[in-house]
Amino acid sequence: MPALCGHFGAIRPHTNAHEPVPVHRDRDGPECRAEILLGNGAVTDIRYAAVAGRAPLAPRAMQCFAGPVTARAEEIVQKWIDFFVLNKPVRPERITRRLK
Repeated sequence: MPALCGHFGAIRPHTNAHEPVPVHRDRDGPECRAEILLGNGAVTDIRYAAVAGRAPLAPRAMQCFAGPVTARAEEIVQKWIDFFVLNKPVRPERITRRLK
Protein backbone atom coordinates (compact mmCIF):
# COMPACT_ATOMS: atom_id res chain seq x y z
CA MET A 1 0.00 0.00 0.00
CA PRO A 2 1.29 3.50 -0.70
CA ALA A 3 2.03 5.83 2.15
CA LEU A 4 -0.38 8.77 2.24
CA CYS A 5 1.76 10.76 4.60
CA GLY A 6 4.50 10.16 7.10
CA HIS A 7 4.92 11.47 10.60
CA PHE A 8 6.82 9.26 13.03
CA GLY A 9 5.81 6.30 10.88
CA ALA A 10 3.81 5.81 7.71
CA ILE A 11 0.10 6.46 7.48
CA ARG A 12 -1.21 3.99 4.91
CA PRO A 13 -4.60 3.07 3.52
CA HIS A 14 -5.65 -0.35 4.70
CA THR A 15 -7.95 -1.53 1.94
CA ASN A 16 -10.30 -0.36 -0.77
CA ALA A 17 -13.06 -2.73 0.28
CA HIS A 18 -15.27 -0.43 2.26
CA GLU A 19 -16.13 2.81 3.89
CA PRO A 20 -15.34 4.19 6.38
CA VAL A 21 -11.94 4.98 4.90
CA PRO A 22 -9.47 2.88 6.90
CA VAL A 23 -5.89 4.00 7.47
CA HIS A 24 -3.21 2.42 9.64
CA ARG A 25 -0.15 3.77 11.32
CA ASP A 26 2.70 1.34 11.65
CA ARG A 27 6.25 1.71 12.77
CA ASP A 28 8.48 -0.90 14.28
CA GLY A 29 5.74 -3.20 15.52
CA PRO A 30 2.97 -1.26 17.30
CA GLU A 31 0.04 -0.36 15.09
CA CYS A 32 -3.19 1.61 15.24
CA ARG A 33 -6.17 1.98 12.91
CA ALA A 34 -8.29 5.02 12.14
CA GLU A 35 -11.61 4.87 10.34
CA ILE A 36 -12.60 8.12 8.68
CA LEU A 37 -16.38 8.31 8.48
CA LEU A 38 -18.04 10.25 5.69
CA GLY A 39 -21.49 11.77 5.36
CA ASN A 40 -22.65 13.65 2.28
CA GLY A 41 -19.08 13.71 0.98
CA ALA A 42 -17.56 15.26 4.12
CA VAL A 43 -15.66 13.88 7.08
CA THR A 44 -18.09 13.48 9.98
CA ASP A 45 -16.02 11.52 12.50
CA ILE A 46 -12.78 9.61 13.01
CA ARG A 47 -12.66 6.45 15.13
CA TYR A 48 -9.35 5.13 16.45
CA ALA A 49 -8.80 1.53 17.52
CA ALA A 50 -6.07 -0.97 18.22
CA VAL A 51 -5.26 -3.62 15.61
CA ALA A 52 -5.92 -7.22 16.67
CA GLY A 53 -2.73 -9.16 17.23
CA ARG A 54 -0.51 -6.07 17.30
CA ALA A 55 0.80 -4.06 20.22
CA PRO A 56 -1.07 -0.77 20.68
CA LEU A 57 0.66 2.55 20.20
CA ALA A 58 2.05 4.27 23.27
CA PRO A 59 0.13 7.43 24.25
CA ARG A 60 2.72 9.78 22.68
CA ALA A 61 2.83 7.73 19.46
CA MET A 62 -0.97 7.76 19.41
CA GLN A 63 -0.91 11.57 19.55
CA CYS A 64 1.60 11.58 16.67
CA PHE A 65 -0.86 9.46 14.65
CA ALA A 66 -4.13 11.13 15.59
CA GLY A 67 -2.84 14.66 15.05
CA PRO A 68 -2.03 14.29 11.34
CA VAL A 69 -5.07 12.10 10.64
CA THR A 70 -7.39 14.65 12.24
CA ALA A 71 -5.67 17.64 10.61
CA ARG A 72 -5.44 16.02 7.17
CA ALA A 73 -8.53 13.80 7.07
CA GLU A 74 -10.00 15.45 3.96
CA GLU A 75 -6.67 15.09 2.11
CA ILE A 76 -6.31 11.47 3.22
CA VAL A 77 -9.81 10.67 1.93
CA GLN A 78 -9.04 12.38 -1.39
CA LYS A 79 -5.81 10.38 -1.77
CA TRP A 80 -7.72 7.18 -0.92
CA ILE A 81 -10.29 8.00 -3.64
CA ASP A 82 -7.55 8.89 -6.13
CA PHE A 83 -5.70 5.61 -5.50
CA PHE A 84 -8.51 3.09 -5.10
CA VAL A 85 -11.38 4.58 -7.11
CA LEU A 86 -9.68 6.61 -9.83
CA ASN A 87 -6.53 4.41 -10.06
CA LYS A 88 -4.25 7.44 -9.92
CA PRO A 89 -0.81 7.37 -8.33
CA VAL A 90 -0.53 9.24 -5.05
CA ARG A 91 2.49 10.99 -3.62
CA PRO A 92 3.09 10.72 0.10
CA GLU A 93 3.54 13.90 2.06
CA ARG A 94 6.34 13.92 4.59
CA ILE A 95 5.19 15.90 7.61
CA THR A 96 8.29 17.46 9.14
CA ARG A 97 6.85 20.06 11.47
CA ARG A 98 4.20 20.35 14.12
CA LEU A 99 0.63 20.59 12.80
CA LYS A 100 -1.68 23.31 14.05
